[in-house]
Amino acid sequence: MTMTTLRCERVLQLTLAVIKPDAVAHPLILETLHQKILENNFIVVRKKDLWWRRKDSESFYAEHSGRFFYQRLVEFMSRQGPMIIIYIPCLLYSGPMRAYILAREDAVAHWRELMGPTKVYRARYTAPNSVRALYGLTDTRNTTHGSDSTESAKREIAFFFPEFSVQQWLDKEEQRFRAGHVEYDPQREIHTPLRQS
Repeated sequence: MTMTTLRCERVLQLTLAVIKPDAVAHPLILETLHQKILENNFIVVRKKDLWWRRKDSESFYAEHSGRFFYQRLVEFMSRQGPMIIIYIPCLLYSGPMRAYILAREDAVAHWRELMGPTKVYRARYTAPNSVRALYGLTDTRNTTHGSDSTESAKREIAFFFPEFSVQQWLDKEEQRFRAGHVEYDPQREIHTPLRQS
C-alpha cells in the first residue's frame, strides 16, 4: 500500500471516467492513462473492467439515438462476436473497457480538461497534451468518456456501478478521503480509506 498525501480544501466531487475499447486493447496505453489519472491528483474510488452487450450500449447512449453517430458508437462500445480483440491496422473491433469512479475537487471539469475535446482533430490543435490528442484515433475511437455535469455523473455512476451509492459515499466516506486519510492499493489500483486504530 502506498500512502497518499492528497488533502483537499473543498468537498470532493465524483465523476465517471471510461477508458474505451480502443485504449484498453493496448496495455501500455491503458497503464499510461491510469498513471495520468494518479498524476493529476484524482482519487480512484472504484475501478471495473467490463464488456458491454449491445443493449447496454444502446441504453447508456439513448440520449444520442437519432444522431448520425449513434449506431457507430453503439456498435463500437458493445461487444460484437467472440470475446477476443481483433486488431487489423486501422480497424479495431470492440472489446473490453474500464470504468472508474474518480474523486477530487471539481472532478468533472478536471477530467474533461484532461480528456480534451471530443473530436480528435480538434484536440490535437487546441489541447495537444490531452488524452484524446495523444491517443485518440477518430471521433468514436477517442479513448475516453467522461461525465459532463454532476447530475450526469450520478446517473452514469449508477449505470456502471449499480452497487455504489454516491450519496452514501458523500455522507460516510468523502470527509476521510478529502482529509487525505487514504492509501493507494497498487494491487487493486484504487484508493482505500486508512484503517482507524
